[in-house]
Amino acid sequence: MADLLKATSIDPASEARSGVDVLAIAAHRDDVEQTCGGTLLVQQSAGWRTGILDLTRGEGGTRGSAAEREAEANAAAKILRVSHREALDLPDSNVQNTLENRLKVAAVIRRLRPRVVILPYWQGRHPDHYTSATLGYEACFLAGLSRLELDPSHGKPHRPYKILYASLYADVRPTFVVDITPHIETRLESLLAYRSQYGAQRDGTGLFVPEEDIRERMYATARHYGLLAGVRYAEPFVQKEVALVHDLVTLTVASV
Repeated sequence: MADLLKATSIDPASEARSGVDVLAIAAHRDDVEQTCGGTLLVQQSAGWRTGILDLTRGEGGTRGSAAEREAEANAAAKILRVSHREALDLPDSNVQNTLENRLKVAAVIRRLRPRVVILPYWQGRHPDHYTSATLGYEACFLAGLSRLELDPSHGKPHRPYKILYASLYADVRPTFVVDITPHIETRLESLLAYRSQYGAQRDGTGLFVPEEDIRERMYATARHYGLLAGVRYAEPFVQKEVALVHDLVTLTVASV
């Protein structure tokens, strides 16, 4: 994905630094850490500004309070070295794709002006996740409408160039994967920052991965996607549009 940004002649050293280059949008605090935290580390290491927008605050979860989730999210943000993180006030476990909510997300898009937006995959077990995919896409579209009236403080109309879907937990073949091998331990550290969710406790025992199994599961999943592309650890993504190739000789990943 670093090549995606470089292909447009954007220089991270000279680009305006008031917003972010890559913004991950997810329903819950810790969703990003589970699905694309390694990729955010890759982008940050390449010199791009990264950010996270959590749509809810965690008041409806089985474990932890909104205040606990906020403290954990802030700790995880420091581990991931993101430039910006914020949370909206959409109801936890009741994320709805309404005009009001689309405008809330569109305002953030205008203010942060990301070139790349990462959304949850559009199918899944949790309604908040797949609703966030559609909500996020439509908000990205609205943010670019010149006649859409929002608070001027949110900035001028802006529409991200690329929208990607983090497909780690979806049973689909990814469009591409991102090599996160150098950052695998940091990715795990960011996830374990959520002690209310992954620490040993009785509440939600059947719903949450036991703490002693988190490392094994995370490494196994990342290893699976890494093997698809000939690297050690990777995170998968889907894009809806067809990719453009200029030079067949430089295509990566051997066929035989």
